[in-house]
Amino acid sequence: MRPALRPGLLPLWRDRDTIQIGVDPRRAVALTGVGAAAALIGLLDGSRDREQLIAAAFALGIPVPVAERMLVLLAAAGALIDFPAAVFQQVPSELLRPLLPELAGASVARMDADGGGQILARRNAARVQISGAGRLLAAIAEVLESSGVAVDHASLPLPAQPRRRKAAAPAADLVVLAGRHPPEPVIELLRDRVPHLVVSAAESIGTVGPLVRPASTACLRCLDLARAQKDPAWPLILSQLSSRTPVPEACDAVLTVAVAAQAAAQILHFIDQPAASGAAENATLELVQPGWQWRRRTWLPQPACICRASTAS
Repeated sequence: MRPALRPGLLPLWRDRDTIQIGVDPRRAVALTGVGAAAALIGLLDGSRDREQLIAAAFALGIPVPVAERMLVLLAAAGALIDFPAAVFQQVPSELLRPLLPELAGASVARMDADGGGQILARRNAARVQISGAGRLLAAIAEVLESSGVAVDHASLPLPAQPRRRKAAAPAADLVVLAGRHPPEPVIELLRDRVPHLVVSAAESIGTVGPLVRPASTACLRCLDLARAQKDPAWPLILSQLSSRTPVPEACDAVLTVAVAAQAAAQILHFIDQPAASGAAENATLELVQPGWQWRRRTWLPQPACICRASTAS
């Protein structure tokens, strides 16, 4: 272990004998009775293993039992991590510095023992393909790339390729569909078991979801079948939407940024915690202007759908 202070938390003095790690009460922890042993905090940069750290503290006049006790207390409070040196070596140095805020954010939000190192590694290895057009797509791509995720800008519609060619090419971990797409490429994603997220912003309403895990969660066709049950005219409306788009669409800059941020958050959750269900699975997240609150609408897998997710559920 290479002990380091958790990235993103600032050490501050509450009084001459009490040190506080972090500012906000929802994140901060305090150690009292620290005194001169506070010099140990300055050594927690991940450059030493535990034995080297104890030795360096002893050289500063901190008794070994005191240094060990402080490390135990800091670790128990979640203020200490095992510096992810191996992960840092995997990311090129020129790419690492812009990603340090991402590492600190993941460290504080997730409270992982490695300070977000594995999350950064997952993002570095992930491949996300985005399909569509317009500034919403560009905004999503910008957030993802700034978060350390490689983005492949696909053409519209997604190419339908034979399975043997797809197997030979690098597969995307997740496909993002911005706006409406023809049914054929979406069915192709279902058949090839490629997870995909649908994102749209029109009529001053932003929608993120569903995030589809093929054969496990509700797909786009499930949503259309559910809508058709409530609105018999929906299939006719849907057939017209495939060839008609309002110009310009009612999606201002604020809605674009808000939807892109929410979409990126769901994508990063999918990458960071691949086994955990996300808010956009079996659901759509919707923001209706001029309101500011997101609404989650649940959609269940439909027994009549070809995706067979209802059987899995």
